[in-house]
Amino acid sequence: MAAIVNVDTVRQWIQVSLESLGAQRAAIDSLNVFPVPDGDTGTNMYMTLESTAEAIEVAAARPDVTLTEVGAAMARGALLGARGNSGVILAQILRAFAEELRGIPDGAAFDGPLVRRALRRASDLAYRAVAAPVEGTILTVARAAADAAEASEGNGVVSVVEAGAAGARAALAQTTEMLPALRRAGVVDSGGAGLVVVYDAMMDVLTGIRRPHVPVRAAPATVHEIQEEYGGPAYEVMYLLDATEAGVDALRPRLEALGDSLVVVGGDPLWNVHVHVDDAGAAVEAALEVGRPHRIRITHLQTLIPEPKGGRSLVVVVHGPGVAAMLAEGGAVVVPAEPARRPSTREILQAIDRCEGSDVIVLPSDRDTRAVAEAAAEEARAQGRRVAVIPTRSVVQSLAAVAVHEPSALFEDDVIAMTRAASATHYGAVTTAAREALTSVGECRAGDVLGLADGDIVHIGNDSYVVAQAVIERMLTTGSELVTVVAGLGSAGLPEALETWLARVHPGIDMVVYDGGQPLWPLIIGVE
Repeated sequence: MAAIVNVDTVRQWIQVSLESLGAQRAAIDSLNVFPVPDGDTGTNMYMTLESTAEAIEVAAARPDVTLTEVGAAMARGALLGARGNSGVILAQILRAFAEELRGIPDGAAFDGPLVRRALRRASDLAYRAVAAPVEGTILTVARAAADAAEASEGNGVVSVVEAGAAGARAALAQTTEMLPALRRAGVVDSGGAGLVVVYDAMMDVLTGIRRPHVPVRAAPATVHEIQEEYGGPAYEVMYLLDATEAGVDALRPRLEALGDSLVVVGGDPLWNVHVHVDDAGAAVEAALEVGRPHRIRITHLQTLIPEPKGGRSLVVVVHGPGVAAMLAEGGAVVVPAEPARRPSTREILQAIDRCEGSDVIVLPSDRDTRAVAEAAAEEARAQGRRVAVIPTRSVVQSLAAVAVHEPSALFEDDVIAMTRAASATHYGAVTTAAREALTSVGECRAGDVLGLADGDIVHIGNDSYVVAQAVIERMLTTGSELVTVVAGLGSAGLPEALETWLARVHPGIDMVVYDGGQPLWPLIIGVE
């Protein structure tokens, strides 16, 4: 079986990898006991992939973009966004795939030999990037994938990819016995687990079958003991470096002498450098002697939690200027979501950084934004903030949570109350179909009015008023007291008409209307 390799294939692979890693990020974080038990491998690999996906989206939007150009964008996006030891190695692995895509015409056969070359190149570049390779890590998993792919029979792309993914999973299971820290904690290698997710995503895209892939979870008590006993270098130092290859060759032994976990990826003229050291200043000074370091990031690897600033803040993702202004006026830090684009981890983390207090509650207002919010929260926790993410799936659930927010309550009690209010709110919407599609309630055509309830399309019609009535009736349950309508662009007259109708057919239920101003969704509806 031969598949076609094109821009969309690469885009889907990275997007599915991102979604899968987002879903499993916390589990992978919990496995992280080597080389430093800081519990952030899943988050770092997720943020690396997020930067990769954003770079691909920008490149793919250009007309007549080639596979070579998309591959170059993938490699550069990964290089610029690489975080942590495993994230930097993942960037090198993605660079290998980009190199194999170079010169291939869009629509060419995506065959077994191409996969074999890419997996072997990925393993070779990953090992080359690490100053002191250690077995039982992501490196072992990468090499096993390449070995298994090369040993597979035939040249069908699916069989070769399945063999490589199976080889990676088998090697991952063996890592527990290869490193004392992993064996003691009873876990597999966290970086290897992340790479298995990425390779499984490739298999899912090529076969068209999304499989559940759940990594083994760590034993928290054992991992905590390992964290307490960590006695390695005090700082993780990362930076981008503008330098020649000769300059980087001179830098490597300098950094090796300063510490461990040295990984250098990239190529002339841009490199990403990662190292663990006790003297962070010396690691930066060494880079200054060979080039220009920038985007410098220094993280203390010991458990040092800053004194809390006090106070509690809300970070809310919103989809229209009306609700954004209302929430901002109430003191929330607002993260705008653009049409057809969710906020990035960086944007939510920046919003958390703008909060005055040490306690922050994040409301993502969308199912797909939850993983991004969780990744940002994990990063903020590493910086000493106490952050909770309430998994709101719509802005009306976020509004319900904000309505019961009590800053003077205990943090845990406030989070519980807000979570209960959000989960008790059914959410729906009215929008217009952009194209023909087959839905759970039948076929829709471009221009049809769609009604959604709790994330599913439940009604198709040609009149927004009628569809909105159907959505509200479906969401009303025994004990419902309030209908919330967030009016968007193209909803003129609709909220007033619905208010009149609701008062007539359900006189005991109140309606509140907010001017949201959001595009694409004329009505967003909540029932509680």
